[in-house]
Amino acid sequence: MTARARRALFAVALFFIVCAVAGTVVERRVGAQSAQDESQLRDSLRSFTDVYALVEQNYADPITSDKADDIIYDGAIPGMLQVLDPHSHFYDPKAYAAMRENQSGHYYGVGMVIQQQNDNGTKVYVVTPYEDTPSFRAGIHPGDLITAIDGKSAIGWTSDQVAKALKGPKGTHVQVTMVRYGQPKPLVFDLIRDEIPHPSIDLKFEIRPGIGYIHLTQFMETTSQEMEDAINGFGNLKGLVIDLRENPGGLLSQAVDVCDHLLAKGQTIVSQRGRAYPDQNYTAIHGNGGKTFPIVVLVNRDTASAAEIVSGALQDHDRALIVGETTFGKGLVQTVYNLSENSGLALTTYHYYTPSGRLIQRNYEGVSIYDYYNHAGTRPSDNANREVKLTDSGRTVYGGGGITPDEKIEPPATSRFQDELTYKDVFFHFAPVYVANHAVDKNFQVDDTVLSEFKKYLTSQDVDWTDADVEGCMDWLKARIKQDIVTIQFGQLAGLRVLADWDPMIQKALTFMPEAQALEDNAHKVLAEKAQARAAGNPGVAVQP
Repeated sequence: MTARARRALFAVALFFIVCAVAGTVVERRVGAQSAQDESQLRDSLRSFTDVYALVEQNYADPITSDKADDIIYDGAIPGMLQVLDPHSHFYDPKAYAAMRENQSGHYYGVGMVIQQQNDNGTKVYVVTPYEDTPSFRAGIHPGDLITAIDGKSAIGWTSDQVAKALKGPKGTHVQVTMVRYGQPKPLVFDLIRDEIPHPSIDLKFEIRPGIGYIHLTQFMETTSQEMEDAINGFGNLKGLVIDLRENPGGLLSQAVDVCDHLLAKGQTIVSQRGRAYPDQNYTAIHGNGGKTFPIVVLVNRDTASAAEIVSGALQDHDRALIVGETTFGKGLVQTVYNLSENSGLALTTYHYYTPSGRLIQRNYEGVSIYDYYNHAGTRPSDNANREVKLTDSGRTVYGGGGITPDEKIEPPATSRFQDELTYKDVFFHFAPVYVANHAVDKNFQVDDTVLSEFKKYLTSQDVDWTDADVEGCMDWLKARIKQDIVTIQFGQLAGLRVLADWDPMIQKALTFMPEAQALEDNAHKVLAEKAQARAAGNPGVAVQP
């Protein structure tokens, strides 16, 4: 057996050991693990090792080092974990490094989002440079095609290969060659790598006078501070929309800290209950200091995990009006264990519960991983069989299938024509063509002239369309065209704002601000009543709500 194979098998052994430790902490507190359990574990490890040895010695083709890694990292361990639940997950060294980088909120490189496309061979394009980064300052545009890095051709490279070549120690140089539409010669950029912040809030602005809008993409190590800075930056807020759509979650600690800034001191945020570790109850330690304003939280079917913790806590305490779609329904908490070979294991160790006692986890028994993540047949059809809980003011809320919004907002339906334009990245490729031939200022609007050029471009790209297709989604069409053109000319944030100003779900969420205000007023009343009750039970003790 090769040394690499032995290391891979050691990773499996360590995996079993971690699972055993996580599952037997309670038993170890009250007594030694039974000899029978230890014997079963040894037998399982021996069986796996025997099977692997037979495969390595007798398989028709030689088991290369890469194939050995695939067997262990992509086959054996994920297969074992799927038996447990949909969210226990193994990270091979590459995925583990990416996960840690993502959680940290920064990395070292040149600061751009890239996208691999397979048109006449693998090509990697710049989607957008992050603002105030080496790429942005150098004048790199969305739609630029990366053709070489440090003099080596990048045509045929994957996006992972390009990203790896662009990253490196702070202060080091990397030369990137780009092809840009309308430019007769390739453009060569000499970039100096720097620390690249990757904020969890990608858009924040005053969407209406006195009304702030925050789009929170995930929960990472910087999220709580970003939220506090964003809210303080708005000044005297009269209302806030927090957009958690597509937010997959992230760090529990950051979800707790975000809630701490928005709830009253002492209010419960979330509780964790597991078999192997003591139950934990998280409360607002600092609180909002009496600084309140109406909040509308916008969610959808892919709002999950830590984002559901925030939504559930704010809903249970009547601190925010939740609008949109029923959320994903992930109420399992994973502890990440660092394994050998720089790999990691995210193992479910807790269930989390909202302040009212709701378990948000959706049923996954008898459901394939594919169907579970695509919501096929796993959502409750109604609330008849779901657990019923009450918010602080006595409103009914439901557990066992995600966070049910207080007000439903359905996402706009899309046509075949819209789906085709999105699938083919038509707007992304049209924008460089337009910008190469036209001056674009801050008053740019998509008028009939722009639409006429866009239609000609569709025809040139063999995209079938009719006047009815275009008229049927005119507002969406104008917003998407404008977004990509404005992004090239003025940066990513300007483009994101164009889409937010159009987005019908955001616009509908804004109409619920009066209801959020009424909810906030009632929450104040409930807190005051509880404070008075505590004061009555403790004569002579001053209690503030």
